[in-house]
Amino acid sequence: MTHRVFIDGEAGTTGLQIRERLAKRRDIAIVEIDPARRKDQSARAGALNEADVAILCLPDDAAREAAALVTNPKTKIVDPSTAHRIAPGWTYGFPEAGFREAIRQSARVSNPGCYSTGAIALLKPLVEGGLVPPTWPVTIDAVSGYSGGGKAMIAEFEDKTSPEYTDVPYRIYALGLAHKHVPEIQRHAGLSHPPLFAPAVGRYAQGMIVEVPLPLHALPGAPTPVQVHAALADAYAGERFVEVVSLTQAAALKTLAPEALNDTNRMQLFVFANAGTGQARLVALLDNLGKGASGAAVQNMNLVLGLDEGEGL
Repeated sequence: MTHRVFIDGEAGTTGLQIRERLAKRRDIAIVEIDPARRKDQSARAGALNEADVAILCLPDDAAREAAALVTNPKTKIVDPSTAHRIAPGWTYGFPEAGFREAIRQSARVSNPGCYSTGAIALLKPLVEGGLVPPTWPVTIDAVSGYSGGGKAMIAEFEDKTSPEYTDVPYRIYALGLAHKHVPEIQRHAGLSHPPLFAPAVGRYAQGMIVEVPLPLHALPGAPTPVQVHAALADAYAGERFVEVVSLTQAAALKTLAPEALNDTNRMQLFVFANAGTGQARLVALLDNLGKGASGAAVQNMNLVLGLDEGEGL
C-alpha cells in the first residue's frame, strides 16, 4: 500500500531532510505542488487535504494556518514546529517518553524540539521515579550546531554577504531566559517550574549535546549514580533509537563530540558522576536535524500510518 505524504515547507532544512529520508521508500508517494504556487493557499489546501499525512515544516504561525486548512478527516498531521507542542488536542510526538500508543491513535502529532528531546529524555524518568522532585530548580546547558536556528542562523555562520555574518566559534543566546522550548520541557518532564535553560551554538552545522547537572548529594534521599543510571536504563530498555550508555563506558570517556550521531535517528544518554563529590552530569547526545527534527518526524509519520516506526530510519 502506498501512502501519500505532503511536506509543507519542504524547501527548509528539516523539510529537505525529511524528503531525503522518504525518497527511496516504495511505500510513500510525495504529494507535489508547483513550486511557484507553494505560497498559494488554495494550492496548499488541496495538497494538505489530498495527503494521508501532512508534515508541517513551517514557522509557527504558518503551521497553525496550515493545520486550519486541513478539513479532510482522513488527513493526519505531524508538525515539527513549536506551534502545537503544548496545544490541546495534539499528541506530543516523543514515542520513547511514553507517548507511543497515543501517537499511533492520533491525527494531530507535534514533534518535540531538538533540545527538548534530550532534556525530557533525561529528566522525565527521574521525576516520575521520585529521584528528582518536580519542584527542583533544574538547570539545562546545551550546545547545538547552527542548523538548529533555521535559515537566519545558518546565514549568520555561512553567508559572508549577510549583515549578520559572524566568525565567532561559539556563542550563547536566548539571554532573555524565554527560549521557545522551555514550556514543553516543563510540561512533559513533569516540572513544577520552568527550568533554567542555557543554550549555545557552535560553528558547526549539526549535532548537539544537552546536559543536566545534578548535585545528587543535595537531592532528597541523595540518590546514587547507580540509581540514576538504573532509572534511565529501565525507562528506555528495548528502545532501538535511545541508548543509555553504561556507567563503565561513560567513565572511560575523556570527551564527547556533539557531531557523533549526525545523520542518524539515534540518541545516547550518559551519566557522568563523581561519587566522592556526590555530583553528576546527565548528558544527551543527538543530531538536532535527526532525532531532534526530521528523523523524529518520519518516526511519528510511520506510527500514525500504522507502519514499523523504524521504517526508513
